[in-house]
Amino acid sequence: MAILCLETSAKVCSVALHANGRLITSAEAHVEQSHATRLAPLIDDIVKLSKTDFTQVQAVAVSAGPGSYTGLRIGVSLAKGLCFALKIPLIAINTLELLAYQVRNQVEEDILLCPMIDARRMEVYCMVVNNAFQSVQPIMPKVIDSESFSNFLDVNQILFFGDGAPKCKGVIHHSNALFLDKVYPQASKMGELAYQKFESGQVEDLESFEPVYLKEFMIKPARQS
Repeated sequence: MAILCLETSAKVCSVALHANGRLITSAEAHVEQSHATRLAPLIDDIVKLSKTDFTQVQAVAVSAGPGSYTGLRIGVSLAKGLCFALKIPLIAINTLELLAYQVRNQVEEDILLCPMIDARRMEVYCMVVNNAFQSVQPIMPKVIDSESFSNFLDVNQILFFGDGAPKCKGVIHHSNALFLDKVYPQASKMGELAYQKFESGQVEDLESFEPVYLKEFMIKPARQS
């Protein structure tokens, strides 16, 4: 079965076509703020390259955030439109889970994975999972300082990656802190996760589904009376 995957949560816009979880073809646009103009042409390109047509697409998977408000809105709107037109289900892929899934085979089993999405200043959205993809710390906003993740780092190595990780390099100096550069969410890596969700019936309601946008969060000083 063919699943069309759309990833628009970050700076790189990407699309891919997968069959039973395996990649058929993919394309990316590395020009910032080009999602609105590049997403639809990229979809047309990969459908033509795969020598298939939209009637053979059985589901659309889309990045569900956390991520850029504009990027997610563009991706989800187009994904919903395709699903309505083709009468096929929508599958939501959490961006942090996708990032962790992309690197899970690049590290030893006892290393924890911490995908990070840049929010603002020293703030990120992140989660911590083990190599079996089991949650150690759920998805949450976090203000990064020198003591961040110390409870985990004292007993485990943690691999930090994603566009929020670079800001941690100058702050977290623990010997168990590892960093992997240039990891960004890719539609070409979404296929297996999307296929698993489709097979287990984890599809979204087209009317009510909304992605998780990056919301501003900060510690506000108390008002002085």
